[in-house]
Amino acid sequence: MVDCRYRGEQVLPIEKLETVDAFIVFDLADAPESVGVVRSARKILPGGASDLARSMTYAFATFEMRRSGASAGINALDDDRAEAVAKFTAEIAPMVASGRFLPEPGTRVPRTALDSLAEADPRSSVGEVADQAAVAGVVAAAASAAGGLDGRTVAIEGFNGTGPALAAAVAEQGAKVITVTSGTKGAIDQDGFPTDALGSIPEGDQTATEALAEPVDVLFAGSKMGAVNHTVAEQLSAGTVVPHGPIPVTARALAVLGRAGTTVVPDFISTAGSLFAWWPTGDPSPDAIAADAGAQITASLEEIADHPDGLFLAAAHRAESFLATWQDSLPFGRPLAS
Repeated sequence: MVDCRYRGEQVLPIEKLETVDAFIVFDLADAPESVGVVRSARKILPGGASDLARSMTYAFATFEMRRSGASAGINALDDDRAEAVAKFTAEIAPMVASGRFLPEPGTRVPRTALDSLAEADPRSSVGEVADQAAVAGVVAAAASAAGGLDGRTVAIEGFNGTGPALAAAVAEQGAKVITVTSGTKGAIDQDGFPTDALGSIPEGDQTATEALAEPVDVLFAGSKMGAVNHTVAEQLSAGTVVPHGPIPVTARALAVLGRAGTTVVPDFISTAGSLFAWWPTGDPSPDAIAADAGAQITASLEEIADHPDGLFLAAAHRAESFLATWQDSLPFGRPLAS
């Protein structure tokens, strides 16, 4: 069942599922294919889902792909979640086979919960290869925006998930990871954490707030939407902020960081590496896909590096110019956390 709700001036096409308390937001209703995360909690709000979908839409538009972002929410308590997710995957199987909705794991919905859909998924590669390309893209974005990573000091906000892979990748580029956070906890090592100590979350005595106040050249942020709000931004001392997850920076934080002279990479560019694994255009080997993701993201940032409006607005205008070539009207609102 399709339900239309208003968000600002935009009518959101929200499709409610029939067998479970769940919904899917399609950012561009007429797109041939839509991709997005699936999250589960006691109550998932459509507004947040729309924000996540918008980020993916702008990523596709940045690289001139006529596809849309989407995002799904499964409302379920912890004890009922496994059954709810199973019903969700069974109901959306026809959508996956047609490409109408291609799901990615999100909060409380791990990759393994989507395994039953893998065979029907028309994308070339999901999972490990796409994750490798995603990390390569984030590191390439950081290197481009910061003028290289060799000798740079790095903080990783939200070390869970891809944190160890990201830490290893920046270390290979010559950077030192001196700060990590996970949840409310933080850890600092001014000499740089040894690579073999970053296979898991290092223990520390600092709070995440204290750790993030430590001066660094590059901050990787992405634990959740809005992780870097204006209060956090006011305490940061980072030359460059690079998202490793969707929309971690709020609109007010972007303004604060801009006034401080901090370069903020748009999340819809830095996190776009997976796109090149899902639809590779050249050598399909994992290393070649990762290299292509890095090269494409680097070229995308170099194109707008000196734009007087800054990276975010320049990237948004470019994405919107492409969207205008195949959409009668642009979606309302840009991909920034509230």
